[in-house]
Amino acid sequence: MSGDGGFGEDLIMVDEQLSSSTLRGDSFISPSSPLLMDDLSLGPDAPSTTPGTAQLPSQLAMFGLLDYTVFSAMLAMSALIGVYFAFFAKQKQNTTAEYLMGGKNMGIFPVSMSLIASYISGITLLGMPAEIYVYGTQYWSVLIAILLMSIGCGVFFLPVFYKLQLNTSYEYLQLRFDRRVRLLGSFLYIISTLLYIPIVVYIPALAFSQVTGVNLHLVTPLVCLVCIFYTSLGGMKAVVWTDALQTILMFGGAIVVVVVGTVAVGGIDVVWRRSEMSERIEFFNMDPSPTVRHTFWNIAFGSFFGWITHISVNQGMVQRFLAMPSINKARTMLFIFCVGVMVIVSVSCYTGLLIYATYHDCDRVTTKIIHASDQLLPYFVMDVTGFIPGLPGLFMAGVFSAALSSMSTGLNSMAGVIFEDYIKPRLSGKVSEARASLMMKIICAAIGVFCVCMVFIVENLGGVLQVSGSLGGVTNGPMLGIFTLGMFFPWANSIGTFVGGVAGLLVMSWISFGTQAAIAAKLITFPKKPVSVAGCTHLYPDALSSIVDDPLLPVEVQEEPLSIYNLSYTLYSLTGLVVVLVVGLLVSYVTGFQDPEQLDLDLLTPPIQRFFRKKGDEQGKANGRPARANGDVENPKLMEALLSSADNDDKRGRTEQQGATDEEPQAS
Repeated sequence: MSGDGGFGEDLIMVDEQLSSSTLRGDSFISPSSPLLMDDLSLGPDAPSTTPGTAQLPSQLAMFGLLDYTVFSAMLAMSALIGVYFAFFAKQKQNTTAEYLMGGKNMGIFPVSMSLIASYISGITLLGMPAEIYVYGTQYWSVLIAILLMSIGCGVFFLPVFYKLQLNTSYEYLQLRFDRRVRLLGSFLYIISTLLYIPIVVYIPALAFSQVTGVNLHLVTPLVCLVCIFYTSLGGMKAVVWTDALQTILMFGGAIVVVVVGTVAVGGIDVVWRRSEMSERIEFFNMDPSPTVRHTFWNIAFGSFFGWITHISVNQGMVQRFLAMPSINKARTMLFIFCVGVMVIVSVSCYTGLLIYATYHDCDRVTTKIIHASDQLLPYFVMDVTGFIPGLPGLFMAGVFSAALSSMSTGLNSMAGVIFEDYIKPRLSGKVSEARASLMMKIICAAIGVFCVCMVFIVENLGGVLQVSGSLGGVTNGPMLGIFTLGMFFPWANSIGTFVGGVAGLLVMSWISFGTQAAIAAKLITFPKKPVSVAGCTHLYPDALSSIVDDPLLPVEVQEEPLSIYNLSYTLYSLTGLVVVLVVGLLVSYVTGFQDPEQLDLDLLTPPIQRFFRKKGDEQGKANGRPARANGDVENPKLMEALLSSADNDDKRGRTEQQGATDEEPQAS
C-alpha cells in the first residue's frame, strides 16, 4: 500500500508480515506434506468441505470457465479502451496536453475513479486484510490520516500546482529553486516507481497463479502487455477510463466477497465477537512511544505525512488534478477520492476480521496450509466463495485491476517526467507536439517492458520486497521536504534545499535499510495477536502438538539493534521531512537566505501567500508603493526566468527560426 506513499508504507507493512518467510510460487502447501493426512477425500470420517472448515488446496474450488471469462473480459475491455482513444476518438493522443493531461477537459467521475484506482494497489487489497488478521485493527485509524491528507492537499498544495499549470510537478522545483533540485525530485520519483511497479504486479500475479494453477510466467507478461498497450497508445484518457472500469471491478469484487463471507460465518455480530475475544479490536492504543509499531498517534497522525506525499506532490496524482478544467472540480474530485479510499480501506480492514472469524480455531499459517499471511485472502476467496461460479474470477479481476491501474499510472507519469526533465532539455530546436507525443509513447512502452523483466527478477529475490518497501520509506520524507521548503519557507534557497534533500535521503536510507536488515535477522520482532489450531481436526495429533509448540519456543537474541531501528515505519516520512527542513534551513542560513521579495507569490502555498501579501501591502503603504498582487516580483530578470523556464526549449527554437544571433538572447 499503497502506492505509492503512501505505497512505501504499504510495502513495508506487507514486508513485515513476510519477514519470516520466503514468497514462493507454490505457496499453497502440497497435499503430500507430512503434516497432513494422506487422503482426506476417502471414508466416512473425511472432513467437511463447508466454507470455513480446514481444507487443503487440492480440495478448494478452482477457476472455472466463467471465472476465466470474467477475468479475460476485463483485459479485453481495457485493451479496447486504449484502441478507441488511440485510433477512433475525435481528439487523438498526438499532443503533450492530450497525452499527459487528457486535454484538461475530462469529467470528474472517471478521473476520480482513476485517482482511487491509482492509489489502491493489489498490495493494499491483499496486504491490509493480512495486517488486520495478524496485528489487529489499530491500522484502521488510518482513516483519520486519509481525511487530514485530503484537507491538507486541497488547502496547501493543490492551489499552487493548479495556478502554475505545469506538465510535471517537478517543474515547480526548477521555478522555485534550480534545475539540480528539480532533477533530485524527479530522480527520487522515477527510482521509487520503477521498483514499485514490479512488486505491485508480482504479488497479484502470484495470487492469481495460486488460485488458478496458471503458470506465473505466462500470466504476468500477458497482463502487463495489455497494460503497456493501452497506456502507451491511449495516453491519459485511456488510463483514466480503464482505471474507472477497474475501480468498479475492484469495489464490486471486494464487496461481494465480504457479503458472501459474512453470511457464511453467521453475520457481522459473529465476526465482531470472535475478533473481540482474540483481542483484535484495538483502536485507541495511546502509547506515546515512537518505537511501538502501531499506535493511535503514529497511525492517525504519523502516517499522514506518507499519504500526503503521495497525493500532493506525486506526479501521477498531480497529473490527474491538472486534468480538471477548474480548481473547484479538482477539489470535488479530491473529496470523492477521500470517500472512495476510506470505503475500500474499511472494506479491506473488515475483510481481515472476517478471515479471522472464519478460521478462528484453525489458523492456516500456523498449520502451514499456506506459507504467509498475505496468502490468506486468495485462500479465503476460493474456500468460501469458490462455489459461486464467476465470483472468484470477479475478485481476481478486481485485484489485478488494482495492480494494472497502479502500473498504468506509473508508466504514463514516468513517460512525462523522463521526457520533460531528461530528454526535452537536450533536444536542439523546437520539438513538435506530434513528435513529443510519439517519444512519450515509446518511453512508456520501453519502461513497461523493463518492469515486466523486473517482475521475473523479483520472483527470484525474496529480499527485494524488503528493499522496495524500504525505498518507499526512504523517498517519501525527502520528497515532501523539498516541496515543503519551496512552498512554506520563502527563505529557503536552492543550495539549502538540495543539501537538505540529499541529507534526508541518506539518513532515511540508513534508518530504513538498517531496520529491514534487523527484521530479516530477527533482531526486531513485533507482537502478534493470538491464533488457535484447536479446530484443525484434519491433522495428526502428533503433528498438531508440534505445530502448537513451535511458536512458543524461545528465540535467543544475540545482540540488540540500534535504538533508531526500532522507530515505527509509520514515522519514516515525518522523520525524513524533519531532516530535510532542519538541514535545508541551516544551509540556507549559512549560504544566505532567499529574499522573499524576489519570489513570485504563486510559488508559495496560499496561507504563506496571504502573510507576505499583507506584509508587502503594509510596507508598500509606508513607502508609498502600490499593493503587491499575486504574481508580482520585484526583480524583472527573475520574472522573465519564471515565465520562460517551463518552455525554455520552445522559446529557443522560435528564436533560431527568426534568425536571432547568440548574443541577442544573452542580452535579453
